[in-house]
Amino acid sequence: MRFTGKVAVITAFANGIGRATAEIMAREGAVVVGVDNHQGRLDGAVAALRSAGGTAHGRLCDALDAPQVEATIASVDKEFGGVDILVNAVGGSTIIANSGAVVPIMKRRRQGKIVNLASIAGRGLSETSSSAYAAAKGGIIAFTRKLAFELGPFGVTINAIAPSLTLTERIRPHWERRTPEAQAAEIARTPLRRVAEASDQAKVICFLASSDADFVSGVTIDVSGGN
Repeated sequence: MRFTGKVAVITAFANGIGRATAEIMAREGAVVVGVDNHQGRLDGAVAALRSAGGTAHGRLCDALDAPQVEATIASVDKEFGGVDILVNAVGGSTIIANSGAVVPIMKRRRQGKIVNLASIAGRGLSETSSSAYAAAKGGIIAFTRKLAFELGPFGVTINAIAPSLTLTERIRPHWERRTPEAQAAEIARTPLRRVAEASDQAKVICFLASSDADFVSGVTIDVSGGN
């Protein structure tokens, strides 16, 4: 039970990598506070985690709206007494500056773990991503490394994962529209000979958010099947 008693704020909680991460953390004892911008999806995800025996709470919030984020995190801090883990899981977005709402809480408590989502595009390893997207994701990798130096003295770690193509609810329809030949070519490019599922990414996020990674900070782990 790696997350017993830990308060974990997870953005883009209702679907994809955020949802898969929440499921693991709730199963392992976390108090999960899920942030999402769609009430129906949010309620459904909270209900599913609770029915599985986990502790989950929902917060309707646009993670890219600074005032909403500030108000949401303030309410979490007041209700739960702090934030132990922040997972920035908003898919497709390159804006993570709003994690700054959580940083003062972690610095005050002199502990905390932040995990960002970058992309192998940020390493220049994606054939399909735009150059602008690749540059932005590269910025997340650099941001993560730099902030590790700033937060380390306060006992806060910050790391990231760089996923390859992952079959989340958002991506799977695009994948299924590809021809069998195009799918086979994508799989053949991957040494492990398959495409990632959300759970593949979530397992690495949970490692970085756990005490197993207490001496890991500023690192971006490629979760790409060997690419």
